[in-house]
Amino acid sequence: MRSKIHIFTGNANPELAQKVAEHAGLPLSRAEVFKFSNDNTFVKILDNVRGTDVFIIQPTCMPVNDNLMELLIMIDALHRASAGMITAVIPYYGYARSDKKDQPRVPITAKLVANLLTVAGADRVVTFDLHAEQIQGFFDIPVDHLSMLPIFLSYFQPLNLKDCVVVAPDTGGTQRARMLGKGLNVNIAIGDKRRIGNKGKLELLNVVGEVENKNTIIIDDIIDSGNSVIKMADALKNEGAKKIYCACTHAVLSGNAVERIDKSNIYELVVTDSIPLGEKKNKSSKIKQLSIASLLAQAILRIHNEESVSVLFKIENEVT
Repeated sequence: MRSKIHIFTGNANPELAQKVAEHAGLPLSRAEVFKFSNDNTFVKILDNVRGTDVFIIQPTCMPVNDNLMELLIMIDALHRASAGMITAVIPYYGYARSDKKDQPRVPITAKLVANLLTVAGADRVVTFDLHAEQIQGFFDIPVDHLSMLPIFLSYFQPLNLKDCVVVAPDTGGTQRARMLGKGLNVNIAIGDKRRIGNKGKLELLNVVGEVENKNTIIIDDIIDSGNSVIKMADALKNEGAKKIYCACTHAVLSGNAVERIDKSNIYELVVTDSIPLGEKKNKSSKIKQLSIASLLAQAILRIHNEESVSVLFKIENEVT
């Protein structure tokens, strides 16, 4: 174990970083991160980090490229300041949906970002609920892939929802739905959907599973425009579902997503503070935000102390 630990933040989500530092019982370390008038990003580390264990909390949310560049420059600055171990804590990993070459002549940007982080000098990455688990394999450095499922469980269990079903919006989310279903000891259903064209126009084909007269929880990793969960909620309502909850880790909520969700069949949207909501949180009474700060602080301290992180994310009812 290294003798000292530092937690830094860029401008992406300083509120989350402050909460994490408080839960960890540490002060938030000091850095200047700003843009010159020529739009170049500048970073100066104000604390001595030589030989210490450094964590940078910086989700690559909107503005994605600015926040990513801040993170890369902070890593470089800390590397040149002789930090002992540099961990990039990226609660929301931007470009995660560009994880495969599914069309001719397109990039795999999630892999490119992984390469950039490694070349900049990161020794480890911590992230939450990647869009595709195989992104961990894009890195040649250790990746701690954390899950919001225990926090979602702690929220939904006390509600004691009767006749409940957990719903995956597509087959790719089946494992996530199955784990939450095991934790709540309920069945799951799956949405059968496809996307058409480069901009991903969504067509929902069917709901596989029994949802009539059931309370439902749609579980997903990202809610961006809201199209997927809104169409899923419509399909569930058409199938006779009662209350429709939605739980998504990363609340991108681009465009008029908040307004559309407020008018939708979704009873409540439960999200986290992996991405700052700002004024969006106040625009809809349906949005409930949970914090990852305590869980992230525990993970950071366990990594620093060279202890197991996986024990934090055990699902009690999980069947092996």
